[in-house]
Amino acid sequence: MPSYMLKSKKNKLVLGITGNIACGKSTVAAMFKTKDSQLIDADLLGHELLSVGCGVYKKIIKSFGRGILKANKEIDRAKLASIVFARNESLVRLNSIVHPVLIREIKRLIRNSNKKVIILDAALIIEAGLSKTVDKIVVVTAKRNQQILRAAKVSGLNKGQIMARLKFQISQGKKLPFADFTIDNSGSIGKTRKQVLEIRRKLWKS
Repeated sequence: MPSYMLKSKKNKLVLGITGNIACGKSTVAAMFKTKDSQLIDADLLGHELLSVGCGVYKKIIKSFGRGILKANKEIDRAKLASIVFARNESLVRLNSIVHPVLIREIKRLIRNSNKKVIILDAALIIEAGLSKTVDKIVVVTAKRNQQILRAAKVSGLNKGQIMARLKFQISQGKKLPFADFTIDNSGSIGKTRKQVLEIRRKLWKS
């Protein structure tokens, strides 16, 4: 097992992986994952919070109405997204419901983890104020045209919808000052993996 360069105040290293839409942060986070680490996927946790009947689900329905529900009572995330990315105040309202609960759950998972390294895969580490929860931040970047092509391929969104979502995220340029490390994910998967390995060598010693 590697000997981790941990802060003296605790016996864990929390590595935050962040980046804007379709930059490939989750791909990079998976590359950092080893058998000795725990990966926390904020997107997956956020989806779980929208489960039928839970507290966040009820608050969202109360705030946005039952028109966002599918026939099976699940929240139609695409319909909700079309509402919140149309007006900033709607996105702020949704985030005020989801983020406090999501952040508490992330902190609980970190606190209860028995792993020495915890990898937090979260798009909004900076926007949601989670930068103080992590020890190091990796910002994953990609060229704008690649973001648009990847997002369209994965989500089926059109260029206008993708640009609308990008508008509500802190730009890549403004995220870079928060970064301890950056990874350019514009090239091949091999080039990205090489950058990951180099950061891992800097973070912990064999």
